[in-house]
Amino acid sequence: MLQSIEARTGNAIGAGWPESTLAHIDAAVAAAAAVADEFAATSAAVRGDLLKALAAALEADRENLVALADRETGLGLPRLNGELDRTIFQLKGFADVLAAGTIHAVVDDAAIAGTPPVGRPHLTRTRVPVGPVAMFSASNFPFAFSVLGGDTAAALTAGCPVVVKGHPAHPALSRATAALAHAVVAAQGLAAGVFQFVEGGSIEVGVALVNAPAVAAVAFTGSFKGGTALAKVAADRPRPIPFYGELGSINPLLVLPAALEKNSAELAATLAGSICLGAGQFCTSPGVIVVPGGAAGDAFVQSLASALQALQPHAMLSAGIRATFDKGVARWRASSVLKPLVQDVPAADSLAPRPYLAEVSASAFIAHHELQEEVFGSAALVVRTTSTDEAVQLLHTVGGSLTVTLWGADADTPDNRRLVRAAAQISGRVLFNGVPTGVAVAAAQQHGGPYPASTQPFSTSVGYAAVDRFLRPVALQDAPTWVTERKGQPC
Repeated sequence: MLQSIEARTGNAIGAGWPESTLAHIDAAVAAAAAVADEFAATSAAVRGDLLKALAAALEADRENLVALADRETGLGLPRLNGELDRTIFQLKGFADVLAAGTIHAVVDDAAIAGTPPVGRPHLTRTRVPVGPVAMFSASNFPFAFSVLGGDTAAALTAGCPVVVKGHPAHPALSRATAALAHAVVAAQGLAAGVFQFVEGGSIEVGVALVNAPAVAAVAFTGSFKGGTALAKVAADRPRPIPFYGELGSINPLLVLPAALEKNSAELAATLAGSICLGAGQFCTSPGVIVVPGGAAGDAFVQSLASALQALQPHAMLSAGIRATFDKGVARWRASSVLKPLVQDVPAADSLAPRPYLAEVSASAFIAHHELQEEVFGSAALVVRTTSTDEAVQLLHTVGGSLTVTLWGADADTPDNRRLVRAAAQISGRVLFNGVPTGVAVAAAQQHGGPYPASTQPFSTSVGYAAVDRFLRPVALQDAPTWVTERKGQPC
């Protein structure tokens, strides 16, 4: 059963309702498959108009949607209005990409007379939509990574129908957003199969959707455990399909000596705010803070602990997410190699967690794999290093990460080059200023990194390159004029 829950009180709102049945899931996928060829052949203008209409509908229903999101998530009106702004912006941005013609761009090699390898036929390299995309909504971004978030926008841009699975942490909002999308699709004169919606919190719903034979690709943002399980389902199908999973990350942030020479107290306050932003429920939340040994490092760590101690995160998105956070913190509390710095225990009846911070040596962190696992929430470890060699080793031990932040790497030095190289090898985004909790929607963005941060490190789930996941290259050889005159638009 699905149930709308008031996040700030934990109280149920209204009556619950059943999750989608296997028959409903099959019907949704069948509807998407039935219109896949027709939607793939639509013009960039048609798909651009759809995206702009979806953006306009979200704006028109802002007051209702934001209030509903706030009730179910407790994220607050300012944050949610900003997130809705971002969602509208990226829908319009993908429409602009369609208008620019880059989606249907082709690579054309004219024929050359003669025998290979000098001679060749006329070749035109184009891209075709992969087909129906199963999209799993995320819990922590009820607009931007949910029903009409970036994955849905990218798939529709590519010309792929979507079957969206709503997240059970905000089920009423998901239903309301899906109803809005259905209405817009109909108003645009498109078949209902272009946008389909299923819902449920059980494993069976997710597995059934990934296993549906007509599904051609999966986009997922969520937990490592859930993502890897579904990725295996996608790989074990009779016809395996790509699984684009963004699975979370510990996002190391290195505070280098040059940064400590600046206003370290101000930097520490900024970092504490990032750790607690959204109750730590950002996939880019900094979870490992690497600080060199010495008096300057000691002062920074003390400032960070003081700043974090003064903050109070709000209630987390769901009871399940809170329980997982509490288990992770309990595991850290039990570790013999950690030195607690901030470890208040919330009141037994409190829905809001307290932040957690502990310190550990780099050697111990490297030796204890369990410390390298993400604790999703307002919790972080300070790792003290003795050398650049140790910092580089630590980064390689962490493995894949969505981000790595390097504070104080402004000068071109051998050590900084080594750190930048190591950071780029393990992450999808390297920051030199600011904090990682914030991902701009832009053509140059890369949101994804080597495993375990994501299952497909060559792709991004944020930014306009996200559409590439749902377009497959095809070479047309000696194509007739009527085909080439379509200029990359599928037949």
